Amino acid sequence: MRHGDKINNLGRTASHRKAMLSNMTCSLIAHKQITTTLAKAKALRVYAEPLITRCKVDNTHNRRIIFSYLQDKQAIQELFGVISDKVANRPGGYTRIIKLPRRLGDAADMALIELVDFNETYNAKDGAQKKTRRSRRSSTKPVETQPLAETPATEPAPETTEQTEGGEATQA
Repeated sequence: MRHGDKINNLGRTASHRKAMLSNMTCSLIAHKQITTTLAKAKALRVYAEPLITRCKVDNTHNRRIIFSYLQDKQAIQELFGVISDKVANRPGGYTRIIKLPRRLGDAADMALIELVDFNETYNAKDGAQKKTRRSRRSSTKPVETQPLAETPATEPAPETTEQTEGGEATQA
């Protein structure tokens, strides 16, 4: 029975699991997104998000705690530098898991896990995202335009006189 067993062991010993999640977190920090199995991505989210929360406050204590989990100086510099600036105002939910098609070799469920604030496709701010609106006209038929010289110039409307109730003529 597995009563109260909340950790996903991923079929590995504790030391192997700890090393794997540490390496995957370092790769996620370095590349901002990685492709892995769905089960590993879900386990990685539980492992990485508390570390990202700790990086918001840059002090020696937090750096030492994160170093005890990661043991990679470049990843810690990136975490406390670039990533902490981007996630400073976010209350949580630093990662996004996107399901991918199954792997061909063993039909394992695959997923892409990424840092939310570093995906430019989803995070384009007001008008910064490229608009790709299509025309309603068919793109197969060329649009015929008239040259500017042939278009008739607009003439002022002719002046007309109108009669009011009193019989007086006014110009419009």
